[in-house]
Amino acid sequence: MGSGIAAHLANVGIRCYLLDIVPAELTDEERKRGLTLQDRQVRNRLAATGLERALKARPAAFYVPEQASLITVGNLEDDLEWLSEVDWIIEAVVERLPIKKSLFEKVAKYRRPGTIVSSNTSGISVNAMIEEMDEDFRRHFLGTHFFNPPRYMKLLEIIPTRDTDPDVVEFMRRFSTDVLGKGVVIAKDTPNFIANRIGTFGMLATIRIMLSRGYRIDEIDAITGPAMGRPKSASFRTLDLVGLDTFVHVAGNVRENVEDPAEKEAFSIPDFVQEMLKRGWLGEKSGQGFYKKIKRDGQSQILTLDYTSMEYVPREKPRIESLGKAKGIQDVGQRVKHLLEAGDRAGSFVWEVLKLTLLYTAKVTPEIADDILSVDNAMKWGFNWELGPYELWDAIGVKESVERMAAEGEQIPAWIQEMLDAGHTSFYMDRRMYDFRGRQYVEMPTEPRVMRLAAIKKGESVVKRNTDASLVDLGDGVACLEMHSPNQAITPDFVKMIYESLEEVDRNFVGLVISNQAKNFCVGANLLLLLMEIGQGNWDGIQSMVKAFQDATLAMKHFHKPVVAAPFGMTLGGGCEIALAAHRIQASAETYIGLVEFGVGLLPGGGGNKELLLRHLEAVPSDGQIPFDLTPYVARVFEQIAMAKVATSAHEAKKMRFLRPSDNISVNGDFLLYDAKRTVLDMVRDGFRPPAPARIKVLGEAGRAALEAMTYNMMKGGFISEYDKFIADKIAYVLTGGEAPAGSEVSEEYLLELEREAFVDLCRQEKSQERMRHMLSTGKPLRN
Repeated sequence: MGSGIAAHLANVGIRCYLLDIVPAELTDEERKRGLTLQDRQVRNRLAATGLERALKARPAAFYVPEQASLITVGNLEDDLEWLSEVDWIIEAVVERLPIKKSLFEKVAKYRRPGTIVSSNTSGISVNAMIEEMDEDFRRHFLGTHFFNPPRYMKLLEIIPTRDTDPDVVEFMRRFSTDVLGKGVVIAKDTPNFIANRIGTFGMLATIRIMLSRGYRIDEIDAITGPAMGRPKSASFRTLDLVGLDTFVHVAGNVRENVEDPAEKEAFSIPDFVQEMLKRGWLGEKSGQGFYKKIKRDGQSQILTLDYTSMEYVPREKPRIESLGKAKGIQDVGQRVKHLLEAGDRAGSFVWEVLKLTLLYTAKVTPEIADDILSVDNAMKWGFNWELGPYELWDAIGVKESVERMAAEGEQIPAWIQEMLDAGHTSFYMDRRMYDFRGRQYVEMPTEPRVMRLAAIKKGESVVKRNTDASLVDLGDGVACLEMHSPNQAITPDFVKMIYESLEEVDRNFVGLVISNQAKNFCVGANLLLLLMEIGQGNWDGIQSMVKAFQDATLAMKHFHKPVVAAPFGMTLGGGCEIALAAHRIQASAETYIGLVEFGVGLLPGGGGNKELLLRHLEAVPSDGQIPFDLTPYVARVFEQIAMAKVATSAHEAKKMRFLRPSDNISVNGDFLLYDAKRTVLDMVRDGFRPPAPARIKVLGEAGRAALEAMTYNMMKGGFISEYDKFIADKIAYVLTGGEAPAGSEVSEEYLLELEREAFVDLCRQEKSQERMRHMLSTGKPLRN
């Protein structure tokens, strides 16, 4: 965790020191090199190894590897004096109170007064850690519990002590939100704080119900994943990712630090889990856990643990009708309600788990948090639940569910019963939440930089709408084109709305933002629709669809008012092309952008070849004297498209020139729409003018031959197939200007025509159609 936290600090441009203990022994490699325990390289080995691990982490801990240069490694014996230079000291050592207290005593000798100190503990009392420290240390000390991996997990629990200065708490909350991009929850100093307390209880309840009712492990994961508004990894796959040893440690911390015997029992570890721990079946880190991947007949196969025999058996897909129907229900509250009403094998399990988890959450909330919103946010940001427990309780009906719980003999927490007795039947009402202390509704805290399209659209802000897109008034003269087609795929209706939005903005707005607030910005074209057109042999229709999209992106590019794309998550294929066509990109830091059409047997068809080429050519030096060879620049574009390369962060996207140096990045994804709107207004203020139509110098036949030679050598080396080369040569033909002479300048429309012809020709190829069908059925590219 220490190196992961350091990596994320480096991600946002903060220089930091990474210190670890001094090794007690030399490694064999160190002995061979003649090193001793006194050598600096040996003494810094553990910190250096942590940094190397962060550089190799998958998913990547750094936005780009270069950011590791902001981290300096050292050790806890030679380099503690460095602490006098810093503004924030974060402890992330082993979860043992005596060790933490001992370290803080050493830290105090070098720490400047006023320097903030925090512990990344996942559950040890922060008050107990510093009870013997001086007043200034105590006033500037608090818990900062990052969730792993720190770059990707949104939740940061901040835990003040009895003595923490309120100004320090507020500063850390704002800093963590604004600079680190975290979702901050203020937690009380109780065992495992908020998210781990509730999440671990829910997991153990899941296991016990499974055991008592004879469900299979893979059956439980089918029920407790997206059907319940939880991640795809569901329950046991999540435990394999987290590590069984970590889970058992977290559960043990609650069990050892609570007084209620029933609660202690709820956090006890079932026998078969203890047996797994004894055998070292910890999950991914040990190669097997609740699941085990094997190779059989040359094919990878995932087995699931049969806890009755402690043997691994083939996975089974449960055939439960309510689960099948749940997949078609978009609203998670309605989805869970459907399962509960079904009352079948899935529904009865969901009820038992929810009943126990909701009642436990209500019981401990006054102990662990100041309000229900903190609990809901902790579970959404720390465990990736779509709805927090109180939001979900509202969705299934508080009054009805509590009556059922009481009828089944469950004890209802007093404040819940008092709330219902007072006629309050929901935890949230508009922008108010129920305050369990004051027994009344109070206003929820607001953050003006968090703009929710769903809330905005509840008013009279929808200017235009069709099946797949809406134009929404964001205020201050800025409109937002929101895509809401299934999976945010590009469709004719969305393309139509691009044109209509530009017309509306021309008349009534100063600029346009293109974004949405689904899981991903846009995953590309609607392959099913394309395959239907192919199946009917409607080549003219496909040509018209492609041209309509090309014309739409070109219209965006040359529109006389600013257009800002605000991508996030998967921004692939046509989604990338929409972003490339905008005048400015305001990207979430977690934007995964690329032109990936090659994977389905196609090339970019919405201007992506042209726009990426232009971005790379912008990097060509232009002193007007020396004619630079454009081949290396075009070759990089060709490689990106023909290898379907995807940037794994917005920062990497800048390196790959999907983003220009002038484009902006939002570390906190919650502020993305606000930042994009502000970018539009800034462009208007600065006197925005659209770019002039581009003239593009092309390499012609000689340059194309160089690119084709690259793919020929790769094919002969067995790295690509003959059909891969066929597609790549189409891309090379477009990027080098087709039959245009080398060194000539062509228009944007000329390259778009080449792109369109190549796209339609690839659609005619059976092998491309096979790749499209394979992607639709498996979600994975096919090499044929």
